Amino acid sequence: MRTISLNFPKNLVFGNGCSERFIVDYKTTGCKTLLLITAEPLLKCIYPVAQKIKADGADVFVYEDVNSEPTIEDFQKALQFAGRKSIDSVAGIGGGSVLDLAKLIAAMLYNAQNIQEVLECGLDKQRQIYLACLPTTSGTGSEVSPNALLLDESDNLKKGVTSPYLVPDGAYVNPLFTKTVPPSVTAATGLDALIHCIEEYTNLYAHPVIDMFALEGIRLIGSSLWRAYNDGNDEKARQNVALGSLYGGIGLGSVNTAAVHALSYPLGGEYHIAHGLSNALLFPYVIQFNMVESTERYASVARALGAEEGKDDYETAKNGVDMIFQLCESLNVKVKLSALNIPKTALNRLAEAAMRVERLLKNNPRQVTLEDAKRIYHAAY
Repeated sequence: MRTISLNFPKNLVFGNGCSERFIVDYKTTGCKTLLLITAEPLLKCIYPVAQKIKADGADVFVYEDVNSEPTIEDFQKALQFAGRKSIDSVAGIGGGSVLDLAKLIAAMLYNAQNIQEVLECGLDKQRQIYLACLPTTSGTGSEVSPNALLLDESDNLKKGVTSPYLVPDGAYVNPLFTKTVPPSVTAATGLDALIHCIEEYTNLYAHPVIDMFALEGIRLIGSSLWRAYNDGNDEKARQNVALGSLYGGIGLGSVNTAAVHALSYPLGGEYHIAHGLSNALLFPYVIQFNMVESTERYASVARALGAEEGKDDYETAKNGVDMIFQLCESLNVKVKLSALNIPKTALNRLAEAAMRVERLLKNNPRQVTLEDAKRIYHAAY
């Protein structure tokens, strides 16, 4: 059994209304100048938080110019904004892109490293300021992970960095924040969270410590995602998906994802398809490719999803794949690249780009060659 290291937030709070706890905890930090990073549609959501923190005597600056797939240029703009203020703390309130940007801003604000160096060589300077994350979607698990992603437009590829310095000081997961998330976003982000759990459980570096979280995440999301999609006010379903997303985030530093994410990155890079949707599009096809190499593990995934038991592990695993296709259909997620008007002539180019994401491909239970990647893209077309 290999040695792994888990880096949890110093303060992890889960439950309805726990954003109020963030306000109380922030006051105890002694910080006086907070940068709230969010997205424009969430301004109403964060207004009460900002007002209460101001009432306690702190200055609050809000940065809401965050795209769904933030680029290196977007990061530089946000960093310049933060640099013009005397920021001593950062909080991200939003989806995965907002949280990733908040984590990078907090880590890089008083850091001599530049972002290109960090993306290429890693973050080796300790964060100097307080960081909190409050997710408003159930998908990336970024609030508990040491990972962050940015789109490098110079080569149309999303690039990630993993560092313990990106783990927030405080993570506040309030499932009530997700009640207003539109059904399409609920579906895409929920599938992303499910993929995290499945890829962590089935990859070459799977570990018993993470298996526990991953399997429970699969069970929670598999049993509740459609309900959350169908009725956004179903609080129990929202809680289950939020908890499953958190469980998926826990394994992202020590185990991480694999070929689904690697093959999805070029879709986000070149065609700006949202991260959750691009993962969902390729999800079933990568599993079909992988399951011959890790049949027993995929059979366990199928059982956690509630799939019918087959005559052997392979048939059980296949029933799980069928169930995933059915889940995508019930969520109105079109698992065909052609449905997004991606030209067939682009598939080989996308496959070539995906092969550069070696940090994730090396985790896959079955080796992916360039020809394999091309076949997966064509199967998904």
